[in-house]
Amino acid sequence: MPSDDVMKQATLKGIAGRDAYGLTLAQLGKENENIVVMAADALESTKGIYFAKEFPERTFNFGIAEANMVGAAAGMALRGKVPVVAFYGFLTMRVCEQVRTDICYPRLNVKIAATASGLAMGAGGSTHHGLEDIAIMRSFPNMTIVCPASPIETVKATRAVIADHDGPVYLRLVRGADFGGTEELYDREDIPFEIGKAIILNEGEDVSIVATGQVVGLALQAGRALEREGISARVINMHTVKPIDVEAIKRAAKETTGIVTIEEHSTIGGLGDAVCSVVCEECIPTRVRKIGIRDKFCSVGPTSELWSKYGLSKENIIDVAKSIVQD
Repeated sequence: MPSDDVMKQATLKGIAGRDAYGLTLAQLGKENENIVVMAADALESTKGIYFAKEFPERTFNFGIAEANMVGAAAGMALRGKVPVVAFYGFLTMRVCEQVRTDICYPRLNVKIAATASGLAMGAGGSTHHGLEDIAIMRSFPNMTIVCPASPIETVKATRAVIADHDGPVYLRLVRGADFGGTEELYDREDIPFEIGKAIILNEGEDVSIVATGQVVGLALQAGRALEREGISARVINMHTVKPIDVEAIKRAAKETTGIVTIEEHSTIGGLGDAVCSVVCEECIPTRVRKIGIRDKFCSVGPTSELWSKYGLSKENIIDVAKSIVQD
């Protein structure tokens, strides 16, 4: 586990997801001298700066040359290093070829940390909205995708993907400090974290809400509201989108009326499609309704307003869940 200092900082309410990651990364650097950090002119923003202050000789800034950086990371992995590559989520498209061919094809031990995914940079417009990154990374063989939902989970996930997992990983981080209502997870160090193993945050019998990353908090809020209306909602934190927890989905499909998925991502190729694939392949007769960005480019605006405009809200989750139960 991280040091006491890191753990204390990472469990403080109000800490940003990228800071929880950066602090843990610095701690891991003390434990493993083979870890190197690579950034593309965004060392401060991606919070590799904590590592850089401790290990400047193991920190590399490539400027605005993400594709070159990924290729160099592959070379370092071949030399026995553990490269941690950081860039913004919307830049995933810029490095597709290098990630696919240089990292995933030879299954190299390279970790990718994306700090501005989803609608985190809402005011930047469509060029800065990272809504396709999970779909892209999910399509590559050998790639693992992890999306932590709270600061303490970010600490655990960072350690799991860097220190305990061998192979390519895409770690999708929350940029800011708003985790949407997962405050009760801050002091839950006892919740185990295992790559590929979903966490049941609330048991329920009527409907299942499956969420990943920052919107897990919305799922919890919606679940509580549904409970007050007499609807029993199972809330599942699917922190690993690939490999997805097949058994948790099968249980949800068999034991509840239907499934609602929610993600800060396109509904094409992301969590919702992954859940639908399991349901179809296992031939489980149930309904799955997806909440996310529906095949469109989003407008410019503050992140919170964009969430509301495109259906990433507690109220919309409640309405969709009710539609399943009442049909």
